[in-house]
Amino acid sequence: MCVLFFPIGPKRNVTSCIDNRNCVKTQGCLLREGKFASAGGYGRCNDSDSWEGNMKVWFLCSLLFVALTDWTSGDDDGQVTFVSELSSKPAQKLSKYGWYGNARLQRFHIPEETAIARWLFSVTKGHSFHCGRHNVTIYIRWGAPPVINPTRQEFPNTTLWTPCLSLTLPVISENSTTFNLSDPAAGDWYVAAHLPEDDGRIEQKGFPSCSYFFQPQLSVRRAVDTPVLQNGTFLTQTAAPDKPARLKLYVPEFASSLSVSVAGCSSEEGTEMGNCFLVLRLGSASLQQGPVTMNCSGFSCSAALSNPPWDTWIRVVIESTRTNRTVTFSVVSNYTVGCKPKSVGLKADDEIFKLHGNSSYSNSSSSSNSSVLADTGVFSNKSLSWMSWLLGSACVWSIPVLYEEVDVLSLRFTPVGGANVSVTNTHPTLLTYPLHAHASGGTLNLQLTLNSTNMTLGNSSSVVACLSPWAPVLELNHSQSCRTDLFGGYGVAVNASVPKAVVRLPFPQSATWYLTLQLICNSSNCGNTSVVSVTPEVFLSACVEDCGLYGECRLLRSYSYLYAGCVCKAGWSGWGCTDDSTAQSYSHQLLATLLLTLSNLAFLPAIVVAVKHGYITEASVYLFSMFFSTFYHACDQPGIAVMCIMDYNTLQYCDFLGSICSFWVTILCMARIRNTFKYTLFMLGTLLIAMSMQLDRTGLWNLLGPILCAILIMVIAWVRKGVHRRHCYPPSWRRWVFYLIPGVLCALIGLCLYTFAETEDNYYYTHSLWHILVASCVVLLLPPKKKNRDMFGWSRGWSLNWSWRPRVCGYTLCEGSKDELYTVT
Repeated sequence: MCVLFFPIGPKRNVTSCIDNRNCVKTQGCLLREGKFASAGGYGRCNDSDSWEGNMKVWFLCSLLFVALTDWTSGDDDGQVTFVSELSSKPAQKLSKYGWYGNARLQRFHIPEETAIARWLFSVTKGHSFHCGRHNVTIYIRWGAPPVINPTRQEFPNTTLWTPCLSLTLPVISENSTTFNLSDPAAGDWYVAAHLPEDDGRIEQKGFPSCSYFFQPQLSVRRAVDTPVLQNGTFLTQTAAPDKPARLKLYVPEFASSLSVSVAGCSSEEGTEMGNCFLVLRLGSASLQQGPVTMNCSGFSCSAALSNPPWDTWIRVVIESTRTNRTVTFSVVSNYTVGCKPKSVGLKADDEIFKLHGNSSYSNSSSSSNSSVLADTGVFSNKSLSWMSWLLGSACVWSIPVLYEEVDVLSLRFTPVGGANVSVTNTHPTLLTYPLHAHASGGTLNLQLTLNSTNMTLGNSSSVVACLSPWAPVLELNHSQSCRTDLFGGYGVAVNASVPKAVVRLPFPQSATWYLTLQLICNSSNCGNTSVVSVTPEVFLSACVEDCGLYGECRLLRSYSYLYAGCVCKAGWSGWGCTDDSTAQSYSHQLLATLLLTLSNLAFLPAIVVAVKHGYITEASVYLFSMFFSTFYHACDQPGIAVMCIMDYNTLQYCDFLGSICSFWVTILCMARIRNTFKYTLFMLGTLLIAMSMQLDRTGLWNLLGPILCAILIMVIAWVRKGVHRRHCYPPSWRRWVFYLIPGVLCALIGLCLYTFAETEDNYYYTHSLWHILVASCVVLLLPPKKKNRDMFGWSRGWSLNWSWRPRVCGYTLCEGSKDELYTVT
């Protein structure tokens, strides 16, 4: 990363460099790959993952440097010092969208106090032949990967999501676009890109195809000495149209309100005293939610935030709206910590045994009937009086939560006092759930269950819950929306008629999430039921309900960042594989399985012909291929009509190996070479094919390579025989017309179907036809039996001369009369 310091005010020549692989020497910034550059040396960009080369990286770095220099000269704030930082990601090959794994995800980090962020998105075509025009869709989101739905499929029930910003970039050969964002929120930003929806065509690996490469780059300009706005302290600032005043203030935990006021406005020209003509903005831009904006046109104005984010810094930007007018003003901030609990967290050793009891999921389940106040929701007068004393003058009851990492993208949160939580109508109950950056790639689940044992909740009463990031909503009622001024939330309610509610949030933001619970009654008095018990189950899972019956949850990785997605099968689709608009019926799945498996029985005639002609080795290869192809396709089905006799990977390997070896031994058998040489090539070729299958079993040349080598050997052998006999080989025209030419046509048609015609929709039919054509090709191309060849294919010249006809002895005298046979015996 190349950091260029642009000091404001007194001019100083200060240049500093921080190492990254995508920088070159530009205006005194010296970088080397893997270490700091020494004085007088030149760094060079060498990114092995980026295919575009050093010249393009140099050009982009230079272009960004010029743009940043222009920012500095044109937007020169006189009160803070700015630095510029550049970051780049390697180019990645784009894919057509079929599921979330086809999207290329990149993560960028924007530091605190960033004034402007600029992304440069470049898309380049990888081949020179004409591929037409394609649209690349780019998504941007703050705090978590973008939740996308380009195919407009249904989401699972109770799954909530917010659309993110998307850009469309049309590409013919090469194109690029920029996206600017002022005052972006600090933290991780995620960029995802993909090509249009997949058309279902199965492309064979190795053939040239249209390829597009996507490379994002980010440049940021941030302040390093932003003034801090203290609570209740006035600060004098100046603002101009091109020089806004930038400040920041800290909001502590349990703050209930925040206000920033501007007063005492005056201009340098001395005119229009008392008219501010300012724009006051609180907060940062996160694309889903912008800052709170207030236009100040009088002597003073203020902007307020209810439920501001806790334990964080908030950005304050004040701009002048008058042309060529510099306004001087005073600004002050005030926050109120009016909702603080009486006690937060554990009391040293008093609660250590509760923590130990909840250290495993089994223990927490066994103690799920316990509560902080009473067991199974039975509340005595003593418990109620104790809770009243606990709340006292506080306005919220905070319950500590146990944070437990179960697995990758799997977290479980359990209240320390037990699974049941007490909720009252006088004060909200607050639970805190911290989600770090590595947990944002999963699904956050909330299951709220009303415990109605030994208590009756009226139809007019309900427990309202609000799950929100960054700050809780502490005033809950039927009319109050579950959201804050800067961030949105997700609200649910349970009552006697609906005792359970579920909310699922795919890719939750990496922040501290707050769950607020409160009992709401239509009347001012809830009657005898003033305290109820609910069970809030909050946990993080990799996918929504593990993608259901027709999906598979897969763990994806973008460098060191892990996230999960569902890949659907049998025509099911959607984020959780719950959209059945194109789903296959069971009869369709069964038909597909039978077609792909029973079509392999076409190899039986080939096996019979091989045995009849004495080619036992070849027949054993055909039998091996038929067996494993049958059970591989029985295990490879996407639906529920599946049968696997062994590991899927083993079945696939044996199927591919048997198929290629069948071509290999058939063509070598047609060459009519000597047995010793032929069986040596059988074994050597099989070993080499097995090695290539282990390296890349889906490569195109793993199939074409052995076929071409075998054809070359066959052509050499046939030419040699033809020259020796001075006649075309094979000599019979009937052999050419009725066997060789039809066999070659079957092979060519099968290869064309396998390579060019297979799609996701017709795969069952075209691949079954491929099985039949290959088997027919073997029957037609196998040469006839040699005249000096026995049934089992052993030559008479071998030392072990086996035959079906038994011999009594090796003497010709045994074939004499009965007396001679008796004598010999």
